[in-house]
Amino acid sequence: MKLLNEKVIFLTGGSDGIGYECAKAYVNEGARVVIASNNEKRLQEVIAELGNEHLGIYCDISNEKDVVNAVAKTLAVYGKLDAIHNNAGISSPSKPVHETSAEEWDMLMSINLKGIYHTVKSGFNALKETKGCILNTSSLVGQIGQENHAAYTATKGGINALTKSMALDYAPYGIRVNAISPAGVWTPMLREWAEEYQNPDTPNKEKYLNEIHALGYCPEGDVVADVCVFLLSEKARFVTGCIMPVSGGAELGYRRAGLII
Repeated sequence: MKLLNEKVIFLTGGSDGIGYECAKAYVNEGARVVIASNNEKRLQEVIAELGNEHLGIYCDISNEKDVVNAVAKTLAVYGKLDAIHNNAGISSPSKPVHETSAEEWDMLMSINLKGIYHTVKSGFNALKETKGCILNTSSLVGQIGQENHAAYTATKGGINALTKSMALDYAPYGIRVNAISPAGVWTPMLREWAEEYQNPDTPNKEKYLNEIHALGYCPEGDVVADVCVFLLSEKARFVTGCIMPVSGGAELGYRRAGLII
């Protein structure tokens, strides 16, 4: 029996990076995946790859109406919802607070945090029916901070606190709520950060990103996807309120080097 057999998973930001790896892993474990993404071209490519038993919906998760419609379409097609994986997020800008514009701050909060509010509010009744679960993509920087990345780290710290609060609120309904907390993972977003962040002390960012992990390398997104499969499966049936590190021990050797994303 596959770990996610016949489960319907609503996955935001599943067209690239960690989300894309999760989408593939969920399908391999028997799930029906609904990808909500604002990258329409890439969304169509991913659904063509996964197969027409899966669903791609153009959706701006910062827009409540978009999310309500996406969840409603999911229920219309599949008749149920077993899990919401809140993965979509942005990381720019790489700045301290005083250099961050109000527009940049609001955009990060609207996508990284308010997007979770929208999906959970829209999908809560359906999750009650299935005693489903919620999974949030956080980051190690939400626990330990990161220089010159204040707004982004604030959203990830908020996700951690929100995950724990929702776990308590929704436990009476049988709904589990957890988060994953990667360090460095080679994704388009990390490459964008690597180009944007300038530090003369770390000219070789690939070497640097390998060395901040105790296991010695910066991984691809499949290592995170494997943990996500576990947390959405019955194997994790007694796990809730957990901020699960998928960090290669980066926090253990954090003093050896400066930054993670």
